[in-house]
Amino acid sequence: MGDVAKDLTSGTIGGAAQLIVGHPFDTIKVKLQSQPAPLPGQPPKYPGAMDAVKQTLAAEGPRGLYKGMGAPLATVAAFNAVLFTVRGQMEALLRSEPGATLTVGQQVICGAGAGVAVSFLACPTELIKCRLQAQSVLADSASAGVLVKYGGPMDVARHVLKSEGGIRGLFKGMVPTLAREVPGNAVVFGVYEALKQYMAGGPDTSKLGRGSFIVAGGLAGAAFWLTVYPTDVIKSVIQVDDYKNPKYTGSINAFRRIFASEGLKGLYKGFGPAMARSVPANAACFLAYEVTRSSLG
Repeated sequence: MGDVAKDLTSGTIGGAAQLIVGHPFDTIKVKLQSQPAPLPGQPPKYPGAMDAVKQTLAAEGPRGLYKGMGAPLATVAAFNAVLFTVRGQMEALLRSEPGATLTVGQQVICGAGAGVAVSFLACPTELIKCRLQAQSVLADSASAGVLVKYGGPMDVARHVLKSEGGIRGLFKGMVPTLAREVPGNAVVFGVYEALKQYMAGGPDTSKLGRGSFIVAGGLAGAAFWLTVYPTDVIKSVIQVDDYKNPKYTGSINAFRRIFASEGLKGLYKGFGPAMARSVPANAACFLAYEVTRSSLG
């Protein structure tokens, strides 16, 4: 089996593991990010992450925590195929000789390149996912206007293609998606490689066990959100914004308005669930990737 096929297979399995473990946390994150600022003197719909979990379970049952999972699950193969294959091909280009270990700096470059490529898949997938996850929050907002009710991922895609500018509508939020994926993946793969080399005591990490992959993967995922979380908030609010009566004119406008009305805290709404998700989800992803890659030779 060639390297591209190995990266494709391993990345797909790693992505599936990441999605299954992390999606409920992601749902809560998006709900907290997307809820409108409360009126003066009134509490927000979700005062915190645990309250969002309780309300979601009460209103929608356990399935509510997995709402919007269809879109990323359907594309997880393509998403992780691009991410890990582009990273693998960039590794091959940067190696001085076949099999040579790359430096941490070279892994940062590989991660950034993979982030550019994967953004073109992440943007429409995230838009569909966020619309489904946030619609129960927006339904209670007086500012939501005429709310569109979505029956599922394909229903979101059909509505956007028909009523929100066609293909271009599916790429709403592309700028903040790139601003999240490029530096985020640069940090993920750089931190992951740095931690592996640290635990191995040198550049040869071939003897590391599964526990090391879990620790390195979990901490690398946490580093992703520490680096790019405000950008993710901007992406989410733009992607769920009303098409006919938009609240925001663009990424910079969204940043300014959120910061003006809610301060720095507004740019970190949902940060707790994101961090709680990132460690186990990325640990599962990298462990599944490494184990599968190793088993394929």
